[in-house]
Amino acid sequence: MKKVILKVLKYFFIVIFVLFVSMVCLQRFSNNRVSLFNFRLFTVISGSMEPKYKIGDVLVAVETDPKDVKVGDVISYLGAKGSFADKVITHQVIKIEKGSDGKYYYHAKGLANAIEDPIVREDQLYGVVKYRVVTLSFVYKIVGTPLGFFIFVVLPIIYIIGSELVASLLEKEQKRREKLGQ
Repeated sequence: MKKVILKVLKYFFIVIFVLFVSMVCLQRFSNNRVSLFNFRLFTVISGSMEPKYKIGDVLVAVETDPKDVKVGDVISYLGAKGSFADKVITHQVIKIEKGSDGKYYYHAKGLANAIEDPIVREDQLYGVVKYRVVTLSFVYKIVGTPLGFFIFVVLPIIYIIGSELVASLLEKEQKRREKLGQ
């Protein structure tokens, strides 16, 4: 019974890992334009939202209907003007306006920023931040350092390639010995 539980847990973590890697790759290659099941992962790269979110925190944003966004929500959106252009921004909504065209316009600002962002149109909206993933934030902060990257990415890759190479060489040697023994 214990072996079955361990096997189920192993496959559960493999599925979670594959979904996470798929989500990250999907977002990287699509420039965050595509979500996975209406979820997007973002990493905080500046201190504009401190103390709520720190640099390196991994956030999960959920696609939300523009009418459901409320003042106080933290939104992630694609910047359109000035230094914000083509960057994913995650800031808090401080005011919402509905234009004569029926579309929503959001006033947003980083908690640590003195000035407001350029107006955010509803078509720029990626979603509302719902979660800060503590474990992924921790892993990101470790792997984000050169030593952490080497230990947790490079060394495992070297180990996997090396162990496969050694297994292959041992298999060839075993076959050679079997031929000589005939």
